[in-house]
Formats: sequence, C-alpha cells, structure tokens
Amino acid sequence: MTDDTAVEQPQPKPLIYGVAGALSPMVRRIVAHNPGMMTGPGTNTYLVGIDEIAVIDPGPGDEAHLDAIAGCGGDRIRWILLTHTHEDHSPGAVGLRKRTGAEVLAFGPGDGRGKVKLDGTLADKSVIEATEFHLTALHTPGHASNQLCYLLNEERTLFTGDHIMQGSTVVISPPDGDMAAYLDSLERLKTIRPRLKAIAPGHGHVIDDPIAAVDATIEHRLAREAQVLAAVRARGTATIPALVEEIYTEVAAELHPVAERTVWAHLRKLADEGAVKGDRFDGEWSAT
Repeated sequence: MTDDTAVEQPQPKPLIYGVAGALSPMVRRIVAHNPGMMTGPGTNTYLVGIDEIAVIDPGPGDEAHLDAIAGCGGDRIRWILLTHTHEDHSPGAVGLRKRTGAEVLAFGPGDGRGKVKLDGTLADKSVIEATEFHLTALHTPGHASNQLCYLLNEERTLFTGDHIMQGSTVVISPPDGDMAAYLDSLERLKTIRPRLKAIAPGHGHVIDDPIAAVDATIEHRLAREAQVLAAVRARGTATIPALVEEIYTEVAAELHPVAERTVWAHLRKLADEGAVKGDRFDGEWSAT
C-alpha cells in the first residue's frame, strides 16, 4: 500500500426514526422524530443491555417513539435514565414508565423545563448495576445544572446527552447553564481511565474519536470567548445583541437569539474572572 492509497472509512449507522439500530453487542439506538434547529436530526434514545435494559433519554412525549422503545425492550426495561431534564430529552419518561413500570432516575429535577417526576436521584459516580453491564453516572454540569453523562464501563462508551453533540456545539444558557462549569466538565472527560473509546451523543452519530471531539469543543468555546472579550474591549461598552451580530457572522440570523444566551454565558464567566463588567442579559457590558 502506498501513501496515496485511499482508505475507505466505515460509514456511521444511519439515523432512522422509530427503528432500533444496533450500535454494539450491548447498545441499540432509536431516534425520535423531532428534528429541528435545536435538536438536529432528532433526539437519540439508547437502550443498553439485553436481559436487563436501561433506557437513556426517552426523548419527547411522542407516542410512536415511546411505542418503539417499549416494543424493543418490553418488560426487560428496568431503568429510565435522564441525562438532563430539558424538553427534548425527558418528557417521554412519563409514558415509558406507564408502558414498562421502569423507574425514572436523574441527577435531580432541574430548572423545570420538561420536568418529570423522578423515582430516585443519582449522584456523581452512582452505578447502575445490571446482569450484563455497569453504567456509571458522571455529573457534568454546564449545559444544564443537572446534566449527567453515563459511562458504559464494559465498552468504554460515554452517553453524553447534550454535553457533547455530533456536528454542532451546545447552547449554554444562564442562569442554569454555566460556561465555567461546562469547560471544567469537558476537561473531566479527558481524565477518565481507561480512556474513552466512543461518545454516544444526544443528537447525531456516534463519535469514534472522543478525546479529539472534546478538545475541539474546548478549543471552539475558548476561541469564541476570546472573540467576545476582544469585541467588548474594542467597543468600550456593548450589548449582547450587538456582540452577536459582530461575532456570529457565519450563523443564520434566526439562530442569533440562541447565540445571545451563549454569549451571555461567556460574559458571566469573564466577569467572574475580572475581565469585564456587567451582569444583566439586557444590559451593557464593558471591559475592565
């Protein structure tokens, strides 16, 4: 083989609505039919295990999606695990619990969006122990204060919810979202030992180079933060909409309200570090 020989890369498993697709001997994925600006191709629901099953993120309360999950796992579904309680990940827990009798677990109820009554809570490093697998919960706040990732120890796969997404960056929306916490949580993923083999995100395809994806996400966020700080310094004082219009030139205008939330998160972090002054989302910010 010469250096110019093309090596064909394996294609990711297709994202098909309502159909369980096997990702590994232990993991299946069903994609909810809720594509959109904030959800990409839709929310991924994962079924982990064969004899006993943990469902990670049942998604929205879509009857067809819940029927597909229950049809795949039936009464073998013992746990419904939420990465966080946003409305595209958690409301389906209500209908899935009725269909299966499984218990609903999460870090906590969160900020009320998509809020679901929990049967119990999980702490950082809590372990779901089944006959065939162990899932370790890792508290990774930032996108949401109650965000958990779940590590499938036997396969070194991390189910990240919205902590990391494939093909896009996540929104950090204060006050529940926190940029400093988000960056710290990303750094934590690089310390997991043995090292991760794959990331199964809440939206998009499986990521097979997880550390590179984490590094790229951190690099992107720090580069954006540098843009925010430079723009504030250049302007003297600035509002968040003005900063977004200047910085997010490659982003469609309909996404600017979402970008404004993340810029606010960057500004709050910079203010805590003493680099800027300000607090309010609708206020003015200045460099120190």
